[in-house]
Amino acid sequence: MSGGEAYWLPIVFIFLMGLSVLIYGVLDGFDLGVGILMPMGRPQSRDIMFASIGPFWDANETWLVLAVGLLLIAFPSAHSEILGTLYLPAFFLLFGLILRGVAFDFRAKAHADYQLRWDRCFKTGSLIASLSQGYMLGIYVTGFSGGALSYGFGVLSAICVTAAYAFIGACWLVRKTEGELQVWAAKRARLTAILMIIGLVSVSVVNPLMSPEVFDKWFTLPQALLLLLIPFMCAVLFVVLFIYLRHFPYANDFGSWVPFACAIGIFVLSFQALAYSYFPYVVPGQLTIWEAASAPESLMFILVGALFVLPTILTYTFVVYRVFGGKAQALSYGE
Repeated sequence: MSGGEAYWLPIVFIFLMGLSVLIYGVLDGFDLGVGILMPMGRPQSRDIMFASIGPFWDANETWLVLAVGLLLIAFPSAHSEILGTLYLPAFFLLFGLILRGVAFDFRAKAHADYQLRWDRCFKTGSLIASLSQGYMLGIYVTGFSGGALSYGFGVLSAICVTAAYAFIGACWLVRKTEGELQVWAAKRARLTAILMIIGLVSVSVVNPLMSPEVFDKWFTLPQALLLLLIPFMCAVLFVVLFIYLRHFPYANDFGSWVPFACAIGIFVLSFQALAYSYFPYVVPGQLTIWEAASAPESLMFILVGALFVLPTILTYTFVVYRVFGGKAQALSYGE
């Protein structure tokens, strides 16, 4: 194959992998957030919260499988480097996701006296999975450099990602619930939004200080002026969110989609900033996408399958969210 294909095929695959990670972060992010926020003292609220994610949460994790699959097939040396270094937090991530799945299914069949135990397991699994993802992200963006600064940044990232998931989970509940639970979710959305702002500012300050290359990308003129649009748009979305929630609730459930839409916008902008900071590296500071890519012939073969699978998953996701787009109702299980 030509040198041109060897150049653009890795770009296509890093875009597809990035798109999968972004969609996973938004979709599985909100159902992880719902699990994190699960109130142990309110059984009826927990039933409705489970119902709000019940039709979606299994499908949401499909995007993580797709992203890891693309990494393995398209960038095998990067896959070996990333998971080889992060095997321990990856284990905890899988443990958290498995615990969530077991708890979700078992609570549906358990006697009422035992449901609280499974709800606690679901909350614990959500926290473990979120903290693990955040820690892995923090260690990844430092290029697996090791040392106290790298591990400290991993801990900071773990807290920030968990706060972000709780934030988008609360916004989802504002969209999907009614009455007292919806008002409760709106209060949690305001609180977690503040935590997310603190997290975004902290990461935005620490990241350039840890990486001279990231610093140059963000603070070199003239592109720095254009890049200011990203934090500016994030600030606008947070302002819109707080203005809306300040007078919540509204008659006839007016604008209940606004917080979730703002949260999605903030997630997308944050991901764009992260992607810009580290492109074209697939392992920051170590491997570029061209160095880590499979042979062009293999990538072209895989691309055919990816272009079939991705629209299929997108269509299925759209249909599910369309069909179950109404308000969540309390769960009821047949005998």
